[in-house]
Amino acid sequence: MLRIALYVCPQTVCSSLSMAQDAFSLANRLAGAPRFQLQRFSLDGQPVQLEFAQILVDGGLELAEQADLLIVPATGSAISSTLESNAKLLPWLALRDQQQVASLCSSAFLLAAAGLLDGRQATTHWALADAFARRFPQVKLRSDLLLTEDGPLFCSGGAQAGLDLCLHLIALHAGEWLAQQVASAMVIERQRGTQTRFAPLLPSSEDKSLAPLLTWLREHHAEAIDLNRLAQQAHCSARTLLRRFRQATGLTPGDYLQRLRISLAQQALAESAQSLEQIASQVGFADRATFAKRFKQLCGETPGTFRKRMRRNQAHKVSEG
Repeated sequence: MLRIALYVCPQTVCSSLSMAQDAFSLANRLAGAPRFQLQRFSLDGQPVQLEFAQILVDGGLELAEQADLLIVPATGSAISSTLESNAKLLPWLALRDQQQVASLCSSAFLLAAAGLLDGRQATTHWALADAFARRFPQVKLRSDLLLTEDGPLFCSGGAQAGLDLCLHLIALHAGEWLAQQVASAMVIERQRGTQTRFAPLLPSSEDKSLAPLLTWLREHHAEAIDLNRLAQQAHCSARTLLRRFRQATGLTPGDYLQRLRISLAQQALAESAQSLEQIASQVGFADRATFAKRFKQLCGETPGTFRKRMRRNQAHKVSEG
């Protein structure tokens, strides 16, 4: 039986903790015999008060040292305060290089701060990727992936990706057949692709002066638009526009336009029965091949796969209703 210890601290996201516990408990029931022993631990072995629940634990760090697998559920997006609050955990965590250790979502920051991820592949929520890369440049961040495995260390992306990692660990230790049974019972697909599919294509901008230009771009996105035309529309030089646009969005106007076109194509794929050729032309691409290539680059899947996934999701919502 694999001994699993789940870490609980005041920053633990309750849904992440319960999701991991539910996945392995369900695996035990479906296997017909206990394959995983689940225990919770805290820094001092005392119950932990979360925002709306007090979580009982089975012990402290000494208990966790006897486990085969440590799982650190998500700890939210307040990274600096989480690292500060869990400062006493980090030196202990740094010594866990002989155990399997898994982080869910934002808790990859704790593993990285302990030095466990140095020189290794890791992932975290796509929205935290830039902050992670700046803080831990020595880690090989793969924010496009739902989960990573590098030696005994495992990381997952945001929210539902934590379940992907739990299924991966179930498959690793009890067989793919059981992981598939758990996935079916929880109504989730195995091998769901990349996080790229879920990250928003268009960045938000706090520069209100660009709002009229962004609105104009949306209205004219299918036309041939170059930097000079945009600068003329914005009543400034091309150089000034390029600088302001980069500062506000992190993208060049050309990159933003491509993302806008693909974003609108996603909407058309989900809501209409138009052919790929029709949608490509409608959003401003010269041909289907160019459209499909750019779509996969930005979305991590082909237009056809995206449409099928949207239709499955819609059918699932109808059946639930």
